[in-house]
Amino acid sequence: MNEARMRLEEQLRQKTLEKGNMADNLVRFAYDAMKRAYAPYSNFMVGAALLGRNGKIYIGCNVENSAFSPTCCAERNAFFHAVADGCRKFEAIAIVGGKDGKVTDYCPPCGVCRQVMTEFCGPSFLVILSRSATDRKVFQLRELLPESFKLS
Repeated sequence: MNEARMRLEEQLRQKTLEKGNMADNLVRFAYDAMKRAYAPYSNFMVGAALLGRNGKIYIGCNVENSAFSPTCCAERNAFFHAVADGCRKFEAIAIVGGKDGKVTDYCPPCGVCRQVMTEFCGPSFLVILSRSATDRKVFQLRELLPESFKLS
């Protein structure tokens, strides 16, 4: 593992949010992904940027459907995009969202998305919620879903 990668992992583990680090990049990618959301029914647009251990960033946006249950959240779209690309190990995800694409508050993942995160990530996986370029909250997955379901 190269030195830059080790430094990134340490920053993520320590939840450091200094300017210029990977958390900033993930948030920027999440904002860009949010612009691609298809949300004609709720007008609530969400974007997510998922960092794979392979160093790639996978984006996702919410995609609504008039039947509602086929709707897919941004977080799950990012995970499914990564899995389709062959990645199954992850470091962190940044999530942003708001009505008409205007972010005014944090946008935590729904329960289904938390369970999908648990399928692929360990309890220390980082979830970065952002309501501006610099205003963020960072959680470990264990904080968001302390008693997750696992078959084994």
